[in-house]
Amino acid sequence: MSSMMSFKKITVSALGLLLVSGALASPVCADGRLTVSSPQDPGSWDPVDTFLINWASVGTNLFDGLTYRGPDMKLVPALATSWDVLDDGTRIRFKLRQGVTFHDGEPFDAEAVKFTFDRLLGEEGAKGPQQSNYTAIERVEVIDDNTVDFHLRAPDPVLLTKLAGYGAMIVPPQYIKEHGETYFNTHPVGTGPFQFVSYEPKVGIKLKAYQGFWGDGPKLSELDYRFISEPSTAVAELQSGGVDVVIPPTIPIAMIPTIEEDDNLDLVTTSGPTVYALRFNTAEGITADERVRKALIIAVDRRSIVDGILGGQAQVIASFQGERSFGFDPDMQPLPYDPDKAKQLLEEAGVSPGAQVQIDIRGNDATFTEVTQAISAYLSMVGITASIHPVETNTLLNDIIPQGKTGAMFQQSWGGWTFDFDNTAYAMYHSGQKWNPYDSDPKMDELLESQRSLTDPAERERILQQIAHYAADRALEMPLYSLNAIYGVNKRVKHFVPAPDNRMRLNDVEVE
Repeated sequence: MSSMMSFKKITVSALGLLLVSGALASPVCADGRLTVSSPQDPGSWDPVDTFLINWASVGTNLFDGLTYRGPDMKLVPALATSWDVLDDGTRIRFKLRQGVTFHDGEPFDAEAVKFTFDRLLGEEGAKGPQQSNYTAIERVEVIDDNTVDFHLRAPDPVLLTKLAGYGAMIVPPQYIKEHGETYFNTHPVGTGPFQFVSYEPKVGIKLKAYQGFWGDGPKLSELDYRFISEPSTAVAELQSGGVDVVIPPTIPIAMIPTIEEDDNLDLVTTSGPTVYALRFNTAEGITADERVRKALIIAVDRRSIVDGILGGQAQVIASFQGERSFGFDPDMQPLPYDPDKAKQLLEEAGVSPGAQVQIDIRGNDATFTEVTQAISAYLSMVGITASIHPVETNTLLNDIIPQGKTGAMFQQSWGGWTFDFDNTAYAMYHSGQKWNPYDSDPKMDELLESQRSLTDPAERERILQQIAHYAADRALEMPLYSLNAIYGVNKRVKHFVPAPDNRMRLNDVEVE
């Protein structure tokens, strides 16, 4: 894994073949409409207000960061054309792309970069989940119209990747000041290849080609997203031509043959960062006891679930990360399936047969519902009665989990889009984080904080692996599996490249 220091100086001349500047971009006569089925309406289009991969599938086409990372996982210039890492990693100077405009005609410049990060690190950013990813940034200094310095509290070896997504997407200062935050949430404006047309909550969002885009212009004239939460409906729409692409995590494993057997469709998969787990309420109830948590983990045959329910489209995990994550320990093994040992641990903990646990899950995830039903059956074999409680996804993530209102176990599916375990571990395990309502562990906090400013990749990796082992030793969750990203695509769609993390920039896509 490369550290930030490996990118000490990146110039457009070195990477010009990957991202073309506005001066070199050829005008494109966009034609054709692509319709994408997404399983969830993120509820806000503000980059600081989300972590959802279903936001990213849209937002990557609306917004730009200073850097960009596409499906090939390579980090390249975007709104910054080059950067220098200075002062032992505590200052980064970015040279900005000239001649770029936001979709409303407002010019992009250094003041827009400063506004974006002042906002992200201020009161508005504090309302959302992204601020913690950028706490290494102390301030942004405008040097001139086309140059900014990022002053860091400490080096952040993942910062350049973080600048390629989510909270770091550059937003228009004057537009937000004129229209207000609430309006911006539902009428987004960026500098990306597509611009906003309309948004109907729970129904869809419509975009169109932005003819003033600084890079290679879109080959599509229109890009529509429909929010279809029911997987069978999404697949039926794909078959009928109502949608052209169905994105993860919509397609249930059981429906893969339906797509494979249709001559008009392609099933496109790629290994991704998304991992699934059932996290534990460690504060109260029977799962406050570490012995009980370990018993529940080893009571479930996760390998059989992956083989029998997921059709081999997943890998069993030992920690809350997949094999593409920096910090992954290939020698770390999942706890083995051992129902007899599980019964023994439950007895030692004083848990009587028939004890009940509630499992909160996302209501629109058909595959995970089936997985949870299997987990419930395994738990019943060791004397635990599990009730499955489906909840609307936004409600679960933004209300029930943060307020500590879950049952004994709750679904957490995490993309880890930086492909660095810190992105997952800090949000899941550090005291006071939004999705860590129950646990506060000074040792864990110290480990998490100690690796964030390290520029030595080997030392960071060692500590991240230590964090993974420590979380597993404490049994903070039941690690389940890392799932492939599964796309259904109509064959009339050309040049579609699946993204491991749903961050698909679709300006190269064409439709017949």
